[in-house]
Amino acid sequence: MKKDYTEADLPKIAQWVLGQASSKTLCFYGEMGAGKTTLIKELVRCLEGSDPGNSPTFGIVNEYEKTDGGLLGYHFDFYRLNDEMEAYDLGFEEYLAQNVWVFIEWPEKISSLIPEDATNITIEVADETARSIQLS
Repeated sequence: MKKDYTEADLPKIAQWVLGQASSKTLCFYGEMGAGKTTLIKELVRCLEGSDPGNSPTFGIVNEYEKTDGGLLGYHFDFYRLNDEMEAYDLGFEEYLAQNVWVFIEWPEKISSLIPEDATNITIEVADETARSIQLS
């Protein structure tokens, strides 16, 4: 199913994504500037994360905690990765083994490491303010 939205619709879209997700591993596909990080920030907020979230582009991974202090999950941005071995070196498989949310930007860079049950989320830019989202 495909849905169109604007930034004002993000809280509803985030709740919809969480309700439709087949697992806690969410893979975000879309061009640079499509709104992947913006949606992840809203997902973290909806899941009661204690941190507003930001892109881990330079650090590759951010860790988020719940407001009650427990671990919420991890946010990966693999845009700068050169090959899958770099993800292995980070211990990516160990992150996946935990029962927490895992948000992955640029999953196409590590396609053979993505779990089969991951929820794929594609965001397309319709115009400056509108986006389209599809889950599979």
